[in-house]
Amino acid sequence: MLINHDTRCALDAVVALLNTAVDAPAPAGDALTDVAALGVFVEQHTISGVGELGEGDLVAVRALRERFARVFDAGAVAEAAELLNALVAEAGTTPRLTDHDGYDWHVHYFAPGASLAEHLAADGGMALAFLLVAGELERLRRCGAPDCGRAFVDLSRNRSRRYCDGRTCGNRLHVAAYRARRRGAGD
Repeated sequence: MLINHDTRCALDAVVALLNTAVDAPAPAGDALTDVAALGVFVEQHTISGVGELGEGDLVAVRALRERFARVFDAGAVAEAAELLNALVAEAGTTPRLTDHDGYDWHVHYFAPGASLAEHLAADGGMALAFLLVAGELERLRRCGAPDCGRAFVDLSRNRSRRYCDGRTCGNRLHVAAYRARRRGAGD
């Protein structure tokens, strides 16, 4: 599956945003605790065109996170399409060509002056829409580890990825299964 740089960045930002709800240590349970944490998120994902952030941005981005979660957890393509249509329409999607930061011409979907939530909704919503149109919505996944729940986009050739990160969840479960087999063989 061919995914251009901007679409990949938008998908990565959507996944990272979803995972802010599960990556924080208990009892917080949310890595987006304040405007400073939101600023770090913006910096880490090199989200361009973002002005000064405030409490309203934090509230709007958290609400957007829930909407993206509904797309990931949609039971059918039609449901996901309905959610994405509403998302990008409300974001005031305004496609425009741009070339910045050393990247050749590409399309941005957020309007100039858009809020952070509108920016993420437009670019992220369109990136998810591209997957849906390509018949690849099943690539939107949740980690198969029972105690995880992190989101990821399975970009493997054969769509076989089951865990958010093979070095942590996948490896941990494989080691546990191996140890269980070894204990069973010793009986």
